[in-house]
Amino acid sequence: MEAQNVPIYFGRKLNMIRPIITLKKKRILIDVDTQRDLFVADGKKCVRNHRRVLANIRRVMAWARKDHVRIISTAQAHLPEGHSKPDFCVVGTEGISKLPYTLRHRRYTFEAGDGTDVPREMLNEFDQIILFKRTDDPFEEPRAERILTELKASEFVVIGGPAETSVLATVLGLMLRGKQVTVLTDAVGSLEKSAAEIAFRKMQAKGAKLIESKALFGSTHLRLVNACTCDRCRGRFQNQKTPLIA
Repeated sequence: MEAQNVPIYFGRKLNMIRPIITLKKKRILIDVDTQRDLFVADGKKCVRNHRRVLANIRRVMAWARKDHVRIISTAQAHLPEGHSKPDFCVVGTEGISKLPYTLRHRRYTFEAGDGTDVPREMLNEFDQIILFKRTDDPFEEPRAERILTELKASEFVVIGGPAETSVLATVLGLMLRGKQVTVLTDAVGSLEKSAAEIAFRKMQAKGAKLIESKALFGSTHLRLVNACTCDRCRGRFQNQKTPLIA
């Protein structure tokens, strides 16, 4: 079956049968909102530590491909109408798109909407399921809530961002449903350092395991992520002393 293009619209219901989603004694990678507006320097709401985080996210994705780890990705999608709507990850803009190296070829995309039907045994046919959502919390999206609740695996490994909003909501939601969750802290972006530290403490207090990616894969020498045109991602950044002004 051909890979699905990522849609950026709402509303279509899918006529599918009730799922049986079971991956016993296996890991599932939960990839939270790795989109251009949140992880590229010129994005509308880029995380503060994007360069370091992207290098580790890229390594995690390589591990998932190598070890045949299935991926559940969430992605924010906001309609442009209304002054109260978020101005990032807006439908119809480039900022909503996922980073290229976070996409698997055999993937299936669900639009944001009120439907709950999903294909039977979808993770046996696809390597990645992408769930668009209208809020930070994927459990407020009916289809995403059903998939994440019914999905059975030995461990859910979480990456993405931002730590203090979408990642926190995702991890707490999984823990509430009795899932075993591991958060790769160096593959999670944040908007504010202090808020992220509080978020990580909340996750840990609920029972989530917090580790760095090197605990799974070892150290890395990857420095260039080429995710955007900023000096840091292109390797052009150099520490320079600020000249004194007379």
